[in-house]
Amino acid sequence: MRIDPSKLSRPISMAYRLWCRSLRFQDVGQEHLDCAAAQGRRLIYAIWHDELFPLVWYATRKGLTVGAMVSQSRDGELLAGIIESLGIPTIRGSSSRGGVKALVSAIRLIERQGHDIVITVDGPRGPRHIVKEGAIHLASRTGAHIMPVRVSMKRTHIFHKAWDKFQLPWPLTRCRVVFGEPYAVSRSLDEAGIAQERSQLENRLEALDAELSGLTHSQEPSC
Repeated sequence: MRIDPSKLSRPISMAYRLWCRSLRFQDVGQEHLDCAAAQGRRLIYAIWHDELFPLVWYATRKGLTVGAMVSQSRDGELLAGIIESLGIPTIRGSSSRGGVKALVSAIRLIERQGHDIVITVDGPRGPRHIVKEGAIHLASRTGAHIMPVRVSMKRTHIFHKAWDKFQLPWPLTRCRVVFGEPYAVSRSLDEAGIAQERSQLENRLEALDAELSGLTHSQEPSC
């Protein structure tokens, strides 16, 4: 017998909050956020699916006005319940299901309600760390800038059998969040242009690995 995901959202949300409150965060690249805010720019936060766990919580701690794109799968329904319990509106859809409707909803959230958007750019089914088209189309249609974001967790359990090798940080561990420089996408893109933009975003996300590896978790977190 399958359990209704909506009935699991509340207890899992409570456990998630308690878990994340124990994490210790430090961020790098705050100046990029400050600059975007000063210029009144809307942002699309591009993250990898396996780094989702601490970043959703961190967005609420940071006071970011964001919405999140979540797939229409059963797992997505559970995730949407957790995210919405944090006060973050969700958009249901992905590249594999409900993509057009989700894109329209995301455009409205950005242009009419002034939200930024968080997208797991390789989700919901992978391949792992391969950027899909959703964030590119959204940036092209709205003029929002794409900001690559990565997180390094000092102690984490990796689910090696999962398609994304999902990372679950241990309680009390330190998480370092790195914000990359936001950038614009052309308003006019053909198929070749989309492929080029996907490759550029992958390269920018991978480049943040160097920043993460160049920093030590022995440093005290700033927040």
